[in-house]
Amino acid sequence: MDFSIPQQTLELLARVRAFINEEAIPLEHAFLNEGFGAVLPGLERLRGRVKDLGLWLPQIPKEYGGMGLSLVDHGLVSAELGRCPLGHYLFNCQAPDAGNMEILIEHGTQAQKQRFLMPLLEGKTRSCFSMTEPEHAGSNPVWMSTTAVREGDQYVINGHKWFTSGADGSAFAVVMAVTDPSAPPHARTSQILVPADTPGFEIVCNTSVMGHRGEGWASHAEVRYTNCRVPVENLLGKEGEGFAIAQDRLGPGRIHHCMRWIGICERAFELICNYAVHREVAPGEPLGSKQFVQDWIAKSRAEINAARWMVLHAAWAIEKHGAKAAREEISLIKFHVAGVLMDVLDRGIQIHGGLGMTDDTPLAFWFRNERASRIYDGPDEVHKLVVAKRILKEVAGGMR
Repeated sequence: MDFSIPQQTLELLARVRAFINEEAIPLEHAFLNEGFGAVLPGLERLRGRVKDLGLWLPQIPKEYGGMGLSLVDHGLVSAELGRCPLGHYLFNCQAPDAGNMEILIEHGTQAQKQRFLMPLLEGKTRSCFSMTEPEHAGSNPVWMSTTAVREGDQYVINGHKWFTSGADGSAFAVVMAVTDPSAPPHARTSQILVPADTPGFEIVCNTSVMGHRGEGWASHAEVRYTNCRVPVENLLGKEGEGFAIAQDRLGPGRIHHCMRWIGICERAFELICNYAVHREVAPGEPLGSKQFVQDWIAKSRAEINAARWMVLHAAWAIEKHGAKAAREEISLIKFHVAGVLMDVLDRGIQIHGGLGMTDDTPLAFWFRNERASRIYDGPDEVHKLVVAKRILKEVAGGMR
């Protein structure tokens, strides 16, 4: 078993870290205190720099203009990008666009790729993924009311969505809608591409999340579809494949998210340690001299290290055996890393005291925004049930 990272990858990670430290982190304060729009001109300039440096689209195959990194290597890069709230956006591997790129590459027609995918890859547009509905439990993704009824050569979409991340300013949405209500639950829905300028597509508002509505890419929207008509050629894949296509996003997507969370943990850990060394609670008495702070530091380091290796092993398992065979590893990292993330952030805020509650550091931003890590892509409780049931079934069958 070889835990070493190839020299080429180490050099890449050093380049990415230098860019984040020198270019991205200086924009943080303005982003946290003035919003996404305030830093957008600077972000667009830096995106051009990322392209010039050959670091654009690390997760996308080379034939589509990306770096073609393996899932493991992209996971390592994702951890570096996660150290700054703007990192993934700068490299054009941010959610939900990254997942939409992947499903368009895998399932899109040539016409769909030309119209929707290519501008997305070039960074000229953004997209959103419209699935969750306020009327139904997100823990049951096959239960939804949004419908797409075929009338001639069009689909007529009606429904209500929310937490459609990044819808504000998006060029199009990938919409999950029921196309055959009589089919089995996992075959009822389809995914349909809906341009944002289509009549009947309405962003009701950017949803307030813990007191912050956000804007642009850094937001979540409530969306209504009212007699929204799109041509049938906007169907992604085949009718009834909506759930299966959504599953295609989840395996690699969870690696991306979990490694981003590891990056957040690492940055929070850096802030914790620096503050513990330099903040004095009395003259000549640094915060880090307190045993409870030392306990938090040691515990955080152990938990982050363990979580990192769990995620990298899951990425290796996906590459080696496929997402279906690695489904237990994928579920394990989803709830475990999310828990580590929130614990480390909580310690970071506690150690910083009043400063930790402000937007002078990214800790409070991450705490309110990443609390959803334990909810989206399946709540922790669902993943724990899935893992436990599978283990018990294997034990009962004599496989363990």
